[in-house]
Amino acid sequence: MKTRKFARTGTMLMLGISLFTLSLNGCTKAETSIAPAATADDSQTKEAILNYSYTDSIPTASCCMDSLPYETLSPEETEGLIYMREEEYLAHDVYLTLSQLYAKPIFRNISASELRHTAAIKALLIKYNLEDPAANHVTGVFTNPTLQTLYTALVSQGSTSLLNGLIVGATIEDLDIVDLKNHLLTVDNQDITMVFNNLMRGSRNHLRSFYANILFIGGTYTPQYLTLDEFNAIITGKHEAGPGC
Repeated sequence: MKTRKFARTGTMLMLGISLFTLSLNGCTKAETSIAPAATADDSQTKEAILNYSYTDSIPTASCCMDSLPYETLSPEETEGLIYMREEEYLAHDVYLTLSQLYAKPIFRNISASELRHTAAIKALLIKYNLEDPAANHVTGVFTNPTLQTLYTALVSQGSTSLLNGLIVGATIEDLDIVDLKNHLLTVDNQDITMVFNNLMRGSRNHLRSFYANILFIGGTYTPQYLTLDEFNAIITGKHEAGPGC
């Protein structure tokens, strides 16, 4: 039975706006020790990390997702799918907007990756005959008011400098990982579990690249949602390849 308590993300998002603003003003958590990002000796690998020239492998309805059974949805699973459909678009839209301000390929490349992420959620909405909150999506426009507020705040902060744009990217991926982890606490459908775990893997890869770019231009980032131990484990790890279908 699906009886575990659902961790709501709306409060975290609103709190995150103020926390994010503090991080851009140089405030950090006390008594923290952040590990250096993973490095690569190979110049091609370094370029891939800084530019994020990888292609995420995210299962969609035409892939192995269809081989998994149709299972009854809990209210928490329904809410999680609807919310994550737009949260993945939040990342895409912010990065797309920032890519028009800054020439660094990471914004454009990860924006394309986020389109694959939100498409994977759409495939689940179709499979379970759920209404799509992002049908006919317009860049920067969200049905969820919390995500709408967050989009405006993140674009505003990220538009002030390249460093702040990269910090925005790290903040979004930081939040995305935690939101997916919280949703997985109430998910037991095999297909949703598979997709959410793959999205989380992609977000860890994105976080590694944003953090490497922040360090590359002399900046710093303190995690806003992940614990310090979780953050250090991610940034010191290597790029994670996705499973084949």
